[in-house]
Amino acid sequence: MSLRKIPEVYVDADACPVKDETFRVAARWKAKTFVVANTWMRIPDDPTIERVVVPQGLNVADDWIAERVGPGAVVVTNDVPLADRCVKAGARVVAPSGRVFDAASIGMALATRDLMEDLRSAGQTTGGPRPFGPRERQAFLQSMEREMRRAAQDLARRPPEG
Repeated sequence: MSLRKIPEVYVDADACPVKDETFRVAARWKAKTFVVANTWMRIPDDPTIERVVVPQGLNVADDWIAERVGPGAVVVTNDVPLADRCVKAGARVVAPSGRVFDAASIGMALATRDLMEDLRSAGQTTGGPRPFGPRERQAFLQSMEREMRRAAQDLARRPPEG
C-alpha cells in the first residue's frame, strides 16, 4: 500500500494578491495550508486551511514560516529574504507573479533586491511593481501547480520516518 504524500502550503499572507488562487490549487491537492499574517483575515471555511495570526513585529510572520518549512513545503511569498530562508531549508517557493525562487535564482534575486534598496535609499526613483493582472495570475497558477508536483516528489524521495 502506498501512502500519497501531500505537500504543505505556507502563505505569507499580509500583502498576497493570490490567496484565492493558492486556495484553489491547495484544494485540488487536499493540502494543509497555513495562512500566516500579523492581522486577522478571512479565510475559506475549510478544515485544511489554518489561519495563523502572529504578533506584530519585524519578520515575525517570516520567522514563523521559515522555522516550519522544509522539503515537501511550498511557500507563497514575494519577500526575497524569506524566499532565501525557505529555499535553504529545502522548500519550494513561488512569488505571486509566478516567479519561482530556487537555489539557482535566489542569489540574483537577493542581489537585485539589495541594489534596488540601495538606489531607493540614495533617493533614486525606482518605480513600483508592475500592474498585477490576469497574465500574472495565470503564471502563478501554472508555477504553483508545478511546484506542488515537485514538492510531492521531494516527499516521495524522503525515507520513511520512524
